[in-house]
Amino acid sequence: MNKKQLFFAVAIALAAPANAQNKAGGISKSMLDEIRSSQKMTTSDRALANAIAANSIETLARNHANAGAIDTYFSVETPAQSITDQQQSGRCWMFSGMNVLRSAFAQRTDSLRVEFSQAYLFFYDQLEKANLFLQGVVDNADKPMDDTRVQFFFKNPISDGGTFCGVADLADKYGLVPKEVMPETFSSDNTSRMASIVASKLREYGLELRNMVAEGKSSKDIETAKKGMLGTIYHILSLTIGEPPASFSYAFKNKEGRTVGQAKTYTPLEFYKEVVGGPINGTFIMAMNDPRRPYYKTYEVEYDRHTYDGHNWKYINLPMDDIEQMAIASLKDGRKLYSSYDVGKFLDRKRGYADPANYDYASLMGTTFGMDKAARISTYDSGSTHAMTLTAVDLDSNGKAKKWKVENSWGAEWSQQKGYLIMSDTWFREYMFRLVVNKKYVPAKILKLSEQEPIMVMPEDPLFAEDK
Repeated sequence: MNKKQLFFAVAIALAAPANAQNKAGGISKSMLDEIRSSQKMTTSDRALANAIAANSIETLARNHANAGAIDTYFSVETPAQSITDQQQSGRCWMFSGMNVLRSAFAQRTDSLRVEFSQAYLFFYDQLEKANLFLQGVVDNADKPMDDTRVQFFFKNPISDGGTFCGVADLADKYGLVPKEVMPETFSSDNTSRMASIVASKLREYGLELRNMVAEGKSSKDIETAKKGMLGTIYHILSLTIGEPPASFSYAFKNKEGRTVGQAKTYTPLEFYKEVVGGPINGTFIMAMNDPRRPYYKTYEVEYDRHTYDGHNWKYINLPMDDIEQMAIASLKDGRKLYSSYDVGKFLDRKRGYADPANYDYASLMGTTFGMDKAARISTYDSGSTHAMTLTAVDLDSNGKAKKWKVENSWGAEWSQQKGYLIMSDTWFREYMFRLVVNKKYVPAKILKLSEQEPIMVMPEDPLFAEDK
């Protein structure tokens, strides 16, 4: 190649990347010119850009007209209890579920109080999820690695998130212990590093099990190998969370914090039976508001469970009017409820108040945000992200909800509400998704419909992320 040929070859090579991006559907130079000319910055825009450059969007979008004092009166409110703190973990589902259980115990005994150990149940949650992953890998070992179900397992072999069905299955199987018996550790409060270590080990084990199946190993050999793998996971969990007690001595305290009676020796299952009274499974329904799907139908989410031999998350899809009426009935009887939300939307963290009128992002950005609840779910713009304990409702003269109150698990100093969160009914209807209701507060028609054969749905659905 002579110098002239080399010059033209280099020139063509340098020009190629620019020309390659003129494909139909890309942003061409003429399109960019049109976009620029249609969006000329006005004097007001420049002032706004300067303000946004030096301040948070949330601060500038705050709706001053909605920033006044919050009405903290509630016409229906359950008794207060101590606020918990999940720290840097995704265990909101467990904290909310246990808050419901200890509230029911306090209501039943009137004078006695107890706080359950989250670390204890979390240990078994992680062990059971490890087994769910390993057995799921074995069950799907005949599928290629790029199969959707195989990818589902290997992408997230373990997590600290969950739903109320996890509380029910784990407590029914392993019982409960008081927090004094098995307190939190650094890793139970701060789960990310422990989770990444366990996840790496599980992925390694998952490949080993797939290879064993491919080599035609017997079911007995595979089960023996899996048992050894779970032994290693048990050891890691014992080092990081602590080994759960087989038995313990405990004396109950009254609401003033004074010990009542003599200490008694319990196994976790004996303690669970005494404080809860019997199995949780079978006592409740899980309701969901998903406007994408037909109402009054029951759905079951495949593999959305905490234990391999436990219950998938099964729910009846209901309009918000029905969900609100069941919640009101429960609260009027003094019973708190597990509930979950898209908590990050329009939340004023300082005041502890959630309301779509808190922030006006549309005016700030000079546009509109027009998706409804169904569209937000379908496009992954909204979904259940955080579980909290529903504790109160304020009703108008016609018995309709005006606002709601939840007990959060972000510590007693969170927000001006000291660990609680108040939400307008408008926000509640748009960003509330799941409610667990004791069957005694469920109308007979809905109770019957909840027992129909469920429609199976897949865990990849945008609404079926775990509460964290």
